[in-house]
Amino acid sequence: MARYNKARYEYETSPKKLQPEYEPLKKQKPKKKNVAKKKELATKTKKKNNPKIVFYIGLVFVIFFAVSYRNALIAQKYSEIKSLKTELSEVEKDNKQLEVNIESKTNLGAIEEKASKELGLKKLDDSQIVYVNLDKQDYIEPSIDEVKITENENWFEMIISKIKSLF
Repeated sequence: MARYNKARYEYETSPKKLQPEYEPLKKQKPKKKNVAKKKELATKTKKKNNPKIVFYIGLVFVIFFAVSYRNALIAQKYSEIKSLKTELSEVEKDNKQLEVNIESKTNLGAIEEKASKELGLKKLDDSQIVYVNLDKQDYIEPSIDEVKITENENWFEMIISKIKSLF
């Protein structure tokens, strides 16, 4: 049979926990209604703060949305400006090219050369010039029909004159 020995050697490093011989009695406080009311007020104030928190979060979201929308509009306008600048530079380039073409085609030397080589034209000689003498009479004949000039009449006078012309 195994023998029970209180003084035997223990191999553990932690000491045995001793139970105190005397345990003090804890006083239980009666629950008061005020404590319950305080808890209810605390939960109500937390509930009241929740709409504020939601409002602030919503406000922050709206501000971020407005800023990002503004940045998007700025980026869009910047890209429009950039495309218009490139289009302007292309139009200016075409304009300069057309000016050079016009200057080259309006050069008198180039026109004379083209007329003589391609069209077979020659410069006028004095023998080719014909002078015409015109009489100093007026060849315009006056019109036979009379043109009735009407002065600015108001609508009432026009109606009266039309009625008179019918009778």
